[in-house]
Amino acid sequence: MFAADVTLDAGPDTGLLADMDEAHARVGAALRALLELIARADELEIWHDEGARDLAHWLSMRYGISSWKAHRWIAAARALERLPRVAEALARGELGIDKVVELTRFATPEDESRLVRWAQGVSCATVRRRGDMMARTTRAQVVEAERARTLGWWYCDEGRRFALTAELPAAQGAVVARAIERAVQDVPVMPGEEDTAFASARRADALVVLCSARLAGDPDPDRATVILHADLERLAAGSGSAELEDGPAIAPEVAQRLACTARIQVSVEDAAGDVVAMDRMRREPPAWMVRQVRYRDRGCRFPGCGMRAFTEVHHVRWWRDGGRTELGNLVLICWFHHRLVHEYGWRLAREPDGQVRWFRPDGIRHRCDPSPGLARAAPGTRDADPLLLTTAAG
Repeated sequence: MFAADVTLDAGPDTGLLADMDEAHARVGAALRALLELIARADELEIWHDEGARDLAHWLSMRYGISSWKAHRWIAAARALERLPRVAEALARGELGIDKVVELTRFATPEDESRLVRWAQGVSCATVRRRGDMMARTTRAQVVEAERARTLGWWYCDEGRRFALTAELPAAQGAVVARAIERAVQDVPVMPGEEDTAFASARRADALVVLCSARLAGDPDPDRATVILHADLERLAAGSGSAELEDGPAIAPEVAQRLACTARIQVSVEDAAGDVVAMDRMRREPPAWMVRQVRYRDRGCRFPGCGMRAFTEVHHVRWWRDGGRTELGNLVLICWFHHRLVHEYGWRLAREPDGQVRWFRPDGIRHRCDPSPGLARAAPGTRDADPLLLTTAAG
């Protein structure tokens, strides 16, 4: 667009600068138009059927921007609806997108004109710092942050590793961080880990030290086995419920998802509830194969996702259909898109060249990229290879 409309002046530098300023203004106008469309997309909730958790997730996947930037653009798009002067400054190139995103965090219709003039004369970091100081946090937001606190852990890599995740309000998180950093000073440095590159490993050791000081004994590192009570054939056929031991009944789709990623022990029982057979099924790939899949795929293979955290190795073709636990039948997907496959009817196929194709519940192939200028498939057209299309299982 810009290459066709702007011809760089080969003469004096002033001509070049004028061309650059004009191009910058056009970028600002395009970004203003995009933010207007984002606000509209927010109202219509167009992301619902696009394999995304929310609008920010959809923007991040579709346009290849970070989750942080997607959230900030959405907030700015909403704010600009009541800040016409800031919107005009962006459209005319008077302010860049980074300053506008920060300015919309605290500007009001009453002071936006003054703040635009101020922002033109200071750095983007200064605008952001003021936003951090002036952003209005409501009591409801404070309560929401408190209620959203969470801490969870699980065993992974066949019980050889213990994973931990937490989310706390900022003030409480600072307490945890300070305690760990202080404990790091007392943790012996392991041989070969003197370099600062091992700082995260030292913090992990410090956390163990803090917990060990609180507990009388060492924690049990064994990985729990998931035990399902179900009729094996009905589970494989996807009919009927299964029951977790010491837990609730679960849908067959959930049981199949567990079978895709967990170690499972199946108890086969007769009508009286007596155990007539006990079978341990190992469907999870060995550790070396998991590492290879993670190295090969790098992140979730849903188009545009790429998430590396909370990913799982998924069987493209389920074992009930003859699928084997081998590299060609495995693909890395995040927990969110794994649920789409098992519990929401999405399907995927992995081609011999390694390309992964995704299909919506109606069988139409899902494409995440904007693909400007390409002809769209006619409504109802299905781009699916029946030989590669899998069942909704893994």
